[in-house]
Amino acid sequence: MLNPSQEIDYGTPRRESTEEVTLEIDGTPVTVAKGTSLMRAAVDAGVQVPKLCATDSLEPFGSCRLCLVEIDGRKGYPASCTTPAEAGMKVRTQSPKLQELRKGVMELYISDHPLDCLTCAANGDCELQDMAGVTGLRNVRYGGGATHLNSAKDESNPYFTYDPSKCIVCNRCVRACEETQGTFALTISGRGFESRVSAGQDQPFMESDCVSCGACVQACPTATLQEKSVIWLGQPEHSAITTCAYCGVGCGFKAEMKGNEVVRMVPWKDGKANEGHSCVKGRFAWGYATHKDRVLKPMIRSKITDPWQEVSWDEAVNYAASEFRRIQAKYGTDSIGGLVSSRCTNEEGYLVQKLVRAAFGNNNVDTCARVCHSPTGYGLKQTMGESAGTQTFKSVEKSDVIMVIGANPSDGHPVFASRMKRRLRAGARLIVIDPRTIDLVKSPHVKADHHLKLKPGTNVAVISAMAHVIVTEGLVDEAFVAERCEAKSFNEWREFVARPANSPEAMEAVTGVPAADLRAAARLFAQGHDGKRNAAIYYGLGVTEHSQGSTMVMGIANLAMATGNVGREGVGVNPLRGQNNVQGSCDMGSFPHELPGYRHVSDSTARGSFESAWGVELRPEPGLRIPNMFDAAITGSFKGLYCEGEDVVQSDPNTQHVAEAMMAMECIVVQDLFLNETAKYAHVFLPGASFLEKDGTFTNAERRISRVTKVMPPKAGYADWEVTQLLSNALGYPMNYASAEEIMNEIAALTPTFTGVSYAKLAKLGSVQWPCNEDAPEGTPTMHIGEFVRGKGKFIITQYVPTDEKVTRMYPLILTTGRILSQYNVGAQTRRTENNQWHSEDRLEIHPNDAEDRGIAEGDWVGIKSRAGETVLRATITERVQPGVVYTTFHFPESGANVITTDNSDWATNCPEFKVTAVQVMPVMQPSEWQQEYSRFNALQEELLNKRLEQAAEAAAAK
Repeated sequence: MLNPSQEIDYGTPRRESTEEVTLEIDGTPVTVAKGTSLMRAAVDAGVQVPKLCATDSLEPFGSCRLCLVEIDGRKGYPASCTTPAEAGMKVRTQSPKLQELRKGVMELYISDHPLDCLTCAANGDCELQDMAGVTGLRNVRYGGGATHLNSAKDESNPYFTYDPSKCIVCNRCVRACEETQGTFALTISGRGFESRVSAGQDQPFMESDCVSCGACVQACPTATLQEKSVIWLGQPEHSAITTCAYCGVGCGFKAEMKGNEVVRMVPWKDGKANEGHSCVKGRFAWGYATHKDRVLKPMIRSKITDPWQEVSWDEAVNYAASEFRRIQAKYGTDSIGGLVSSRCTNEEGYLVQKLVRAAFGNNNVDTCARVCHSPTGYGLKQTMGESAGTQTFKSVEKSDVIMVIGANPSDGHPVFASRMKRRLRAGARLIVIDPRTIDLVKSPHVKADHHLKLKPGTNVAVISAMAHVIVTEGLVDEAFVAERCEAKSFNEWREFVARPANSPEAMEAVTGVPAADLRAAARLFAQGHDGKRNAAIYYGLGVTEHSQGSTMVMGIANLAMATGNVGREGVGVNPLRGQNNVQGSCDMGSFPHELPGYRHVSDSTARGSFESAWGVELRPEPGLRIPNMFDAAITGSFKGLYCEGEDVVQSDPNTQHVAEAMMAMECIVVQDLFLNETAKYAHVFLPGASFLEKDGTFTNAERRISRVTKVMPPKAGYADWEVTQLLSNALGYPMNYASAEEIMNEIAALTPTFTGVSYAKLAKLGSVQWPCNEDAPEGTPTMHIGEFVRGKGKFIITQYVPTDEKVTRMYPLILTTGRILSQYNVGAQTRRTENNQWHSEDRLEIHPNDAEDRGIAEGDWVGIKSRAGETVLRATITERVQPGVVYTTFHFPESGANVITTDNSDWATNCPEFKVTAVQVMPVMQPSEWQQEYSRFNALQEELLNKRLEQAAEAAAAK
């Protein structure tokens, strides 16, 4: 049986060269790029040379001695994996002598290998088994000596097992950990016969530095490293290409199946974003899709204090529609709205905004991209003319200097981080701007040249000070600016940043960054490595989730334009989007002021095209943003919400304010996989579908549109886009799509950057990057080549304005937040997998000095109080944070991280200022006592809720 994961393995990586060489392999002429191995050239000639230690995702190693060949005019038998092709070579891959040598090698391997093929989990997917057949090995003469057959298994990892008795010491797993992942967690311990793969210092995998990315499992040619799901379920029988539903990297995967059951997720070699690599989430944490917590029946209730009642789909949808119509009749057209998640597909997001605009009759639609990257859209649109990043992920391989600002790729975007680390190990220089010492500052074989450990909230001061250095020290790329940018805006910006008030020395007291360090970093970025100018900027939520998020994005764009680092590979402005479809949800018009393709609702031409296609008149005024909806709910004018895939009660700031808004509404419809925190306030629950249960597309952080493929029927009966369509029909606005493909066809017809996108093209090319249209029929890997989308690049003055959130005697510390590798966003998915074994609770990181001042020891329970609220976490004492700064993640609802965040937000987009909250931290009572207090608090909250509901009912009756 051919395993679905088996693809052509060329044995060694592809080589890029303008020179070609022609040679003969087994009498067949073949022409390859100079530097190509004989092994890979043989595949091009239609010949598979036997191999065990070689695979095309790793550099050649030459240890197994199976791939020996003969070359006319040369003595001996060179390894084809390590021998480069040369012009005129005549190579033989088969001869009696080669057969004899290979059979002898295989005999030695098999002499120390269990002969349990029939019961082995890798039976049918084992390269050792294949090579025994290829070499014609029929018996083993050796035996009776020492063997490793009784070596104990390591079952510590929840997702895969390590069986050293089956290890052939090919080094593929060790090399994958080094070359592909960059963790360097594995090694070969012992010598000679005692050589075996070891995690760290002969530790169990779970106690080592292993990050469970699966690269070692993928590389292993035997059952030594094997997925437990394969051990339990057996080999898969078919597969389908799909896209990961976690972060914004958008890794391509093969979902390998038995019937409708997933056996394993294998990173797709042809996935352009990941090129066959993965992380622990995408590779292994897909079990949430079949978790027992899934809600599979629609439910309704009149009041949120009532128990849920299971009903039919028709009853639930009709009830929701009737409630929305009742609310609009009573409170007006603008009294309801919709939210869509960046976890949803492009097609689903498009349909939700269409539902709101065409069926609700208003523009009250928003997306969770509001709370993460809305400043990216605003800032890049103003400066360069397009609301998205400029490059491919692969572009980083041509960068000479990399600047990472407010992002932690190793935890948040691990597959991209591995690619970046490969480039850094190859010699690129690194600048990290972050309040915290993230993994990239120093990790195996990677060390930042500069770590600008700024105070939270001072990003704009830092970027303006860097610009000051570049302008005053003559480091501007004058030719680029003169050709590509507006002269007036540049001159105004130059004059502004050159002011002494923006110098590193003047800003040092504000930012906490030594002036000399900042100057050195600015020079490195502007001059590039060894005089080159390929400098790239990558940034994350540490840039956008600030009161000056949009200002900082514009400051980053200014810096890239001033140094000429836009419009080619290896440079650019690259936002690292948090969720899988943050980019797509923005593209699809999920903001209240924009139609699909970032066209303002007041644009009569754009609006007219949608009115013609949809058959309705659309409103020209922007609708309500998420925070506006909450405020309007509390004041009484906003009463109904359709919420698809988003958990605003856990993910949005100032939880008490959000909860108060939820309680003030009369009909909240939640569509999701699980009863999340928002569902506690819902009146209708519509079961959602996981990414495994629907068709569609995601658009990742590099604007790459990739297919999502249904590999199992929707467990609740409908894909999410079908549920939205049912609701629209019940509201009286007909939608009659037969497939997700039909929705994409409509998107393409109405959105200029998508006009060339089709499922057929995605099937042919694997993925495309928008803009994809007549000018770029196969997509646009690099933006702004030759000229900016807006024509001339526009410099914008970035005046630093301190945040309103300031430390005081009462709140002397600054809390900032982030993510961790094993968990994802609000944890709804990863918390329902074995990933909890790595991170089972959110913790508060605190510097040893601050901990000592407060009498806090490692693991103590501490209370964190801000002006918005308070919560309790356990403490981790670490120098990763600087004195005066504390840090936590937000993956568990119990932690209440957003109970303490405030409602401060970005001036342009209302993106919340998650990264700066003034707090006090003090030791508190033991957990058991705290739980009693917490229960009492919940009881009081419930009592307050019932009282408010009674008051509302009395007021309604009085009217």
